[in-house]
Amino acid sequence: MPSAAERARTLVENNSSAALVIPGLSPAPGEPMTPLRRSVGPHGDVFLLFARDSAVVRAVEAAPDGEAAAVLEITDVAPVAVPHRIRGRAWVAGWLTLVPGGAFEAGTALLRLEPGEVSVDDLWGTALVEPDEFAAAEADPLAGYETELLQHLAAAHGAEVGLLCALVGADGTSCEGGVARRAVAAVPLALDRFGLRVRFSGDDTTFDARFDFPEPVTELDGARRAMRTLFEAARES
Repeated sequence: MPSAAERARTLVENNSSAALVIPGLSPAPGEPMTPLRRSVGPHGDVFLLFARDSAVVRAVEAAPDGEAAAVLEITDVAPVAVPHRIRGRAWVAGWLTLVPGGAFEAGTALLRLEPGEVSVDDLWGTALVEPDEFAAAEADPLAGYETELLQHLAAAHGAEVGLLCALVGADGTSCEGGVARRAVAAVPLALDRFGLRVRFSGDDTTFDARFDFPEPVTELDGARRAMRTLFEAARES
């Protein structure tokens, strides 16, 4: 499974929505403070681009020594229609400062969030991540392809995804017996270099099943081959 640091790094770097919170900010903003862009530097600092006249920039400039406590909250929503679409959240709490001359374009300002504490709560569970672990981790190599692949599987390969129910349960539980028998819909929920997660749902049950790839994959073609292997195993079961 991906480490907690890798999962947190993946959420922060990729397509999940983000909002910045500055405790005690007054007046409180009327809408979420969402960065225009974000990235993670080589030492684990999170760089956030905001409009130059935003409440975030004003708060940092007004803070003692130009440093404000802040929390970046990441919300990960499944890119396919599925019950309970929020897949996870991550939080990066630390100290926010202005990067002099760091703006990419006119009317913007670049801010640096130095992590003091990182946490993640997702489909794998909850965990705290040390800042040095976050800095050393790498985002999942399939994260940039996940939305496209999941939407393609849901739209064009729904029947094959449904066949995976036959592989559920190391104890022999399958679509012909146990809880899986009541599943009437199968939606691909999440994808990473280690495998595919599917959400099965029916009239009275919803559950997730994880299908590991034969080996970790690092690129798009490898992911496609690994999924074909899963589908072939399901057809043969």
